[in-house]
Amino acid sequence: MTLAALRRPAASGKAEWLVVFLHGYGSAGVALMSFADFWQGSMPNVAFVAPDGPTPAKDGGFQWIGKRPGTDPRLYDDAVEVAPALHAFIDAELARENLGPDRLALVGFSQGTVMTLHLGLRRAVAPAAVLGYSGGLVGADKLKNEITSKPPVMLVHGEQDALAPVYGMMASVKALAEAGIVCQGVPLPNLGHEVNADALIYGARFLLSAFAFRERHGLADPR
Repeated sequence: MTLAALRRPAASGKAEWLVVFLHGYGSAGVALMSFADFWQGSMPNVAFVAPDGPTPAKDGGFQWIGKRPGTDPRLYDDAVEVAPALHAFIDAELARENLGPDRLALVGFSQGTVMTLHLGLRRAVAPAAVLGYSGGLVGADKLKNEITSKPPVMLVHGEQDALAPVYGMMASVKALAEAGIVCQGVPLPNLGHEVNADALIYGARFLLSAFAFRERHGLADPR
């Protein structure tokens, strides 16, 4: 499976980190690449890549997994199905930038967040960071037996999100913490199923601190 992708090289000319964006249902990589417009000034050594989902969505755009309620167990099955192609894509993008697997951050929105969590906790080497907007964990009951890495995680979620209610984020944070993952949930007032400037600021601070920690201390989790 080949994924079409939009790429933005590091502004400095040499990438030291790779951020992979995974979009929401019915969208495309270009939507999340807009985050780089806000972040690149403070992240000159970061390359960004935003693939399109492998399957056209019936309402237009693309999808990673099916359009299902957040409690539908088939979401986990969908994530398992697409994960190998995404792992291969990420590995190829790291190789393209001549970066090791520890120089990675995954950033998702909505069902893209589902995928960043699913992938990030099952990488052979822990990513430097996993950042998710307006989405959460699926298959929490499977995590104990499947987790292979413990990257730091931040989940940012609008308190007025009617499509993916904020309690799903809270449940995800609880499940991740119980699995031994350092995880922070950030509920934002007056925000729906979207990302605003405040959400981008929280995300940028998290990524920069995670990169700095990894730079100084290396892999905190040897797995």
